[in-house]
Amino acid sequence: MTATFTSALKRGRAFLTPTTSSVSVHRLDRGFSKAPEGALFPKVDPAIDGEDCDHDCESCSIKYPAKFKIDEDDKLYGHINAWATHMLVATGKTDWVRDVSDEKGSIMEAVRDCGVEPSNGVSMVLSAPVQLYRLTACLQKLMLSASNIPTPHHHHSPSDPTTILLLPSFTIIENVTPKTVPTLIEHHINRSPTSTTPFSPTGLVPEPPDLSDLSLNLTPASHPNGTTSPPSLSSTSPFTARPCPHKYLILLCSQKTRDARCGQSAPLLRREFERHLRPLGLYRDLHDERPGGVGIYFISHVGGHKYSANVMIYRRGEVAVVVDGAVAANGVAVDKAVVNGDVGTIQAGAVDSCSDDSTGDGGVKAHVVEGLVAMNGDSREKTSTVTGDGSQCIWLARVRPEDCEGIIKHTVLKGKVVKPDRQLRGGFDRQKGLVSW
Repeated sequence: MTATFTSALKRGRAFLTPTTSSVSVHRLDRGFSKAPEGALFPKVDPAIDGEDCDHDCESCSIKYPAKFKIDEDDKLYGHINAWATHMLVATGKTDWVRDVSDEKGSIMEAVRDCGVEPSNGVSMVLSAPVQLYRLTACLQKLMLSASNIPTPHHHHSPSDPTTILLLPSFTIIENVTPKTVPTLIEHHINRSPTSTTPFSPTGLVPEPPDLSDLSLNLTPASHPNGTTSPPSLSSTSPFTARPCPHKYLILLCSQKTRDARCGQSAPLLRREFERHLRPLGLYRDLHDERPGGVGIYFISHVGGHKYSANVMIYRRGEVAVVVDGAVAANGVAVDKAVVNGDVGTIQAGAVDSCSDDSTGDGGVKAHVVEGLVAMNGDSREKTSTVTGDGSQCIWLARVRPEDCEGIIKHTVLKGKVVKPDRQLRGGFDRQKGLVSW
């Protein structure tokens, strides 16, 4: 079993096929499970979010064309395919050839044809036959999107160096060419967190899982430590990597060559999202790299254009960090922190203030800290959080301009869904360990 498992991880596509007598399937990919409808993201609650939280925007004056018709009958939730990593390629355009991988000399074509498959999306599934358990290695795909992210050169040809954005790691990688795509996959994408990598905030390095028992959480061989921070690039790397400055991302399908409704809806929704973001100080245009805020990008076809408009919302995670034991004095970093029940080692020197006391097991004083270092044991009034990479993707469909206000107020900023029955297609939550597939 051990040799077969090791070989499966190395190949990334190996399967130990379950027999036809299988009666149940349990996901074991690092503790993640499929969320039933209503469990993945909370629905807005008028008692908590205001009486008008589920109302359409009354001030919206933007309308879709009169002939804008979509499918309103199909059930949406739970029918999207799994993906591990989402890669956005900067093209500076809002429309593309029908299949973006057919664009000659492009990054998209190179990803399809280079012959190197990403291996960071390996997950394990245990099936339970009547008389025998079988372990199956499954490969979640790389979702590839062309985008309107500006290119480094004003006059851009497909073979020129360009920029990509990796999600959910919120990592920007520059100077990518078609020839360097295999290197990009092997040395960066394969080391990046995926939709089923347990979430950790920036500055915390999760302790490696125990692989001695195959019933425990599993980590791909290409990513042995399970770290969620982008790996350091070597001095010989052709790339430059940096964090995406935005806290939230809204991705709108704009590819009219696949469906005219996508080309019509995307610019209208962007205008309405911008109208609601500007008063909050959160709007960021394509060249605005101030920290925080909401970036809005047009992307190529994601599937389900008959449910236009498709909107994907990526949200960075935030968690409180609780120091395990007494607060460090004189600015010395504490050894351990507990994050949502998971223990991780603190990297010293991130932030410098702490907040209200809490008493842990055995009456030992602990503190919630703003960052990773507690100063002289002082208690502060405000509890803050540590921000990490992307913890959620909320995929909506059938979005109309009058929905934009509620999406900004509740979905983007709070992670809640206003109209789950009509609009939620699925997504993932790395903090809860839930996916829709």
